[in-house]
Amino acid sequence: MSSALSLSSRFHIRILPSFLSIPSRLRPAALRLLRSTPTGLSLSLRNSERRSSLRTFTIAASGSSPSPAPKMVKAIRVYELGGPEVLKWEDVEVGEPKEGEIRVRNKAIGVNFIDVYHRKGVYAKETPFTPGMEAVGVVTAVGPGLTDRQVGDVVAYAGNPMGSYSEEQVLPASVVVPVPPSIDHKIAASVMLKGMTAYVLLRRCYKVEAGHTVLIHAAAGGVGSLLCQWANALGATVIGTVSTEEKAAQAAEDGCHHVIVYTKEDFVARVNEVTSGNGVNVVYDSVGKDTFQGSLSCLRSRGFMVSFGQSSGRPDPVPLSDLASKSLFLTRPSLMHYTATRDELLAAAREVFANVAAGILRGRVNHIYPLSDAARAHADLEARKTSGSIVLIP
Repeated sequence: MSSALSLSSRFHIRILPSFLSIPSRLRPAALRLLRSTPTGLSLSLRNSERRSSLRTFTIAASGSSPSPAPKMVKAIRVYELGGPEVLKWEDVEVGEPKEGEIRVRNKAIGVNFIDVYHRKGVYAKETPFTPGMEAVGVVTAVGPGLTDRQVGDVVAYAGNPMGSYSEEQVLPASVVVPVPPSIDHKIAASVMLKGMTAYVLLRRCYKVEAGHTVLIHAAAGGVGSLLCQWANALGATVIGTVSTEEKAAQAAEDGCHHVIVYTKEDFVARVNEVTSGNGVNVVYDSVGKDTFQGSLSCLRSRGFMVSFGQSSGRPDPVPLSDLASKSLFLTRPSLMHYTATRDELLAAAREVFANVAAGILRGRVNHIYPLSDAARAHADLEARKTSGSIVLIP
């Protein structure tokens, strides 16, 4: 005679009569042991020893060898859209890499405004999800069939798939790039997505050259700081807007020739003054609603308006006729469209890391938070309490 016990949807284990002879106070421990045994094992319990009133039991198992237990790590999860308070710190399961994949233990995680957009639902994502689109880490496992990645490699990624706010994650090997050993993990995490964004803006959307005049909004921010440094090195005249005198000082250090504190003066009038009424060749605008129309006004004939963010909100719709008065160009680029192929990704990353190694780009990691404190990092970012880059450390 035997009885069947259903432990969960995954387990249906047949218990021999000897199990029923286990004292009731010991059965919970025996059940816990059974639950930890993988499906497919044939179990038997037998009375192995009796000492006075205490019985001990052993389990004999035969069948397939047990599979590895799921690995649990800590991560930030979002179950509902909203403010920083919806970022929850909890245990998640990280699986084994499949063919073409690697598992990476993150060492430094970059925070970007796109993470805020995802959390608030500006860019739609199905909940629940783990936010984050930039990280540097060490490879801990390699899926079958991969020969160009090894355990111990230091790699970085920026963009899809989302999910970097985690101690470990599984990634397609095709999205990661090697990090030069001379570059610190935190610096690499601060310049990967932001640096490749700067590369796309300055070298692909509009190719800045010596003699050009550029206007950069949020010049002391993570991307803005790199744009100022890089545009200056290319020989352009750099005009930047910031919100405080403290940020103005940083922008000047980063190569901004003319810094406008927009809370104290009209940036359109000031740009007109700096350029003697000629306007700028290109505007790089990550602010959006509050600056968009003014940015168009700052452009010279045949100028380029590059809108790549909306920290103040989505700009109002623009009639095409608004561009006609000066034959203006308008683009809303996405980094992922400029790094869609493996060759494009590697070219962008090489350009960024080469400029870091040469001292042209200096990653400003001005704010470091524990990964568990991601909610505070988001709150500070949205409140404009930060400058340069924000990095989370698992």
